[in-house]
Amino acid sequence: MSQFEPIEDAGLVGRGGAGFSAALKAKLARENDAELIVNACDGELGAHKDEYVVAHHLPELMRAAEGISSQITVGAHRDSRTAGLVRRAGLPLLEVPRRYVSSQERSLVSLLHGGLARPLPRTRRPVHGAVDARGNRLRPTVVFNAETLWRIDQIAERGVAWFRSYGTPEAPGPRLVTLGDGVRRPGVYEAAAGMRIRDVLDLGGGATDRSAAIAISGLSGGFLPAGLVDDGIRWDAGDLAPYDLRLGSGVFDTVPSGPQAWEHVRRVVAYAAGESAGQCGPCMFGLPAVAADLDLLVDGRGDDRVLERLERRLGLLPGRGACAHPDAVSGYVRSALRVFGHHLPVRTRHLEKVPA
Repeated sequence: MSQFEPIEDAGLVGRGGAGFSAALKAKLARENDAELIVNACDGELGAHKDEYVVAHHLPELMRAAEGISSQITVGAHRDSRTAGLVRRAGLPLLEVPRRYVSSQERSLVSLLHGGLARPLPRTRRPVHGAVDARGNRLRPTVVFNAETLWRIDQIAERGVAWFRSYGTPEAPGPRLVTLGDGVRRPGVYEAAAGMRIRDVLDLGGGATDRSAAIAISGLSGGFLPAGLVDDGIRWDAGDLAPYDLRLGSGVFDTVPSGPQAWEHVRRVVAYAAGESAGQCGPCMFGLPAVAADLDLLVDGRGDDRVLERLERRLGLLPGRGACAHPDAVSGYVRSALRVFGHHLPVRTRHLEKVPA
């Protein structure tokens, strides 16, 4: 049996949000003698599960990493508790700037090899040997999320059947979630795909107040109306697909109802506009323009023309940047328009309706 066959049989995919096959990535790493970066940055807004894994399961994740590569570095945000834990354990530490795009896979590869913590061009997967901004070929490098490596060790210790006893056939295994704003006991909890979102929130004692929506997966995700959660919608790819959402990074927050929902969205988009890597137009110019249009609409100074302009800009962002940051912001704002559009002080008769 191949060393990585149990991981493949278990159906483990990366727990960082992208959902790439862990077995295939491990095989590619071994075949290419790749360096391995453990991504413990908690790069998504509101995420804390990487810190949890490093604090409680660092030996296990390192054991899994050592089965994949002989050259291992742990990436963590500079001056974070996670970085301190890694340093005290005597492990090689890649200190990552506290910027949203800095913990993206290609940013970590660039930083490890002496470049800036900004995304490499998305032409080839780094495990095959990416190129830097000057066109120089970099050594093969692979990035694994901290939780993914811990799950690999669990599969080795407890077996495929144990792993598949959690979740769904399409998305098996336990998954950590971060419950943030609006639950009684915010923190990191063990959950699984297929759970009702209401039950996921109940892990943290449930919502403290009536909310307009549940925010899923931070800036890389979007929103679900609270009524759907009350009706039992599941944290499942099939249930989420009609709302352009995925399982994602497992961050859950509640969003206040009424105009406060747009204040929440405006703050997040303003943050996103300031997190540009400064290397391509969609981030440098597109995101600030989206934030400016949103300010006009939320403050009641915009009309239908501003709304239509915003929607055009959102359509131009995806697929044009060096990384997926502008794509994520576009999806995030589109989701907000679907769920909270009726709270904007502008006519919204042509806004897309949320599917029933």
